[in-house]
Amino acid sequence: MRANGAVSLRELARVVQTSEVTVRRDVRALEAEGLLDRRHGGAVLPGGFTRESGFPQKSHLATAEKTAIADLAAGLVSEGEAVVVGAGTTTQELARRLARVPGLTVVTNSLLVAQALAHANRVEVVMTGGTLRGSNYALVGSGAEQSLQGLRVSRAFLSGSGLTAERGLSTSNMLSASVDRALVQAASEVVVLADHGKLGTDTMFQTVPAGSITRLVTDEPPGQDERAERELQALADRGVQIAVAGRPGAEPPGVPGGEQGAGAAGPEPGAGVHQEAGRPGPERPRRDVAMPGPRRTERPGSAPGTAPGAPPPAQLRTPGAASRVADLAPRRR
Repeated sequence: MRANGAVSLRELARVVQTSEVTVRRDVRALEAEGLLDRRHGGAVLPGGFTRESGFPQKSHLATAEKTAIADLAAGLVSEGEAVVVGAGTTTQELARRLARVPGLTVVTNSLLVAQALAHANRVEVVMTGGTLRGSNYALVGSGAEQSLQGLRVSRAFLSGSGLTAERGLSTSNMLSASVDRALVQAASEVVVLADHGKLGTDTMFQTVPAGSITRLVTDEPPGQDERAERELQALADRGVQIAVAGRPGAEPPGVPGGEQGAGAAGPEPGAGVHQEAGRPGPERPRRDVAMPGPRRTERPGSAPGTAPGAPPPAQLRTPGAASRVADLAPRRR
């Protein structure tokens, strides 16, 4: 970890030739001694307020969770939309799925996002200006921020280093945080993509306050991760819409009689998915919690404003008992 800044449990198990269960136990003991900080699927050096792992290390952490999050988030994007996508390994996964949405315009400061969309048919990519930051292959600085002035899109997809209900989304680098704030100013809605290992983690520079986050797309925390569960509820109490992807490895069921993504060809094989909290889904028992504001009665599988004869929108489904959907809303006091 001193050499790389972060390490995955899988890689540790391979190097020391033991099981991931043993490695996880040892990592927990090292964290208790203050020698490292655990992250889901791996560990990083302590001192998260100032330390930032580079792209090679981040790309090996929580890969299955990022895939499930990207699958779910891609269902929010419709044909012909214009969106901004920030830098990060999770947003890179999202970009790979957005390549299937025709007529899409994507504004980004990330070379990795642009690369994922470079050969997509009928997808226009607009790059910001700025100075290249090599650790995450992103354009930052005043040039990037000035190129975003006067821009207006439907929504922004952002990731970060940590997310709390108190401070919102944060990152360890000042230049990255400044550009992300400029991306937020250009969007009507803000969608944060963060695996559950980032929930409850606070880093040095605030990117988006919790009150400005429209929606959080995350994965399901393990049953013993009480901190992540508390943070999810606290974010819901602040009005953030929570969408939780299914457990990694769960096979998505087929969607009879329709497409599986808005303008997309559906999730890639083997992706675990999902139902968005608050959206119509399969007719089965579920926990319904009243959301604030006026309620509308709609038929399952329909969406407001859908023209007669139009194809049904994406139905994001949960693969039975293999996953759980968090349908969180503000608690009544």
